[in-house]
Amino acid sequence: MIYLDLFLGFLKVGCFAFGGAYGAIPLIRDVVMSYGWLSDEMLTYMIAVSESTPGPIMVNLATYIGSSQAGFPGAVVATLAVVLPSFLVILLVTALLKTAMKNKYVQAVLRGLKPCVIGIVLATGVYMVLKNCFGTISAVTLNIRAIAITVVLIASILGYKHFKKKKLSPIMLIIISAVTGMVIYGL
Repeated sequence: MIYLDLFLGFLKVGCFAFGGAYGAIPLIRDVVMSYGWLSDEMLTYMIAVSESTPGPIMVNLATYIGSSQAGFPGAVVATLAVVLPSFLVILLVTALLKTAMKNKYVQAVLRGLKPCVIGIVLATGVYMVLKNCFGTISAVTLNIRAIAITVVLIASILGYKHFKKKKLSPIMLIIISAVTGMVIYGL
């Protein structure tokens, strides 16, 4: 039964996750919480690990969650389920690409999805920062370490943009975050 749950849960993520992995995080959180596979704190840690490891975040999360619930076969089932919809859509799109991209309705749908994806990513980021720094509404607790890391990252982004006149690379943000986390939380 766990294999069917993993397949259906991550198939839903793969089918309805628009805008890439960051847009999928709220959906993954919903699926994981509804099945009770991981605690919210453990899922947050796995999101951070998945962001800093090679490969797509959705695939990394699906593989880890599948492995934690049903070993290697669970990892395979969850990973296949999360990539299956994208694979099928890409096959369909490549067959219809030339005519579909010229269609004004298809272009309108894609332009309409962009703000939605931006909002989902922004809301997820704000939620994760607030939850990790200040806890939940029912149990407000200040996490000074998380606040310090957040301040260091924001200062890094703003300082780099001010002095270099360009954006800080996401890779550098991950490295800065990892080093700051090691310093603040200790090795």
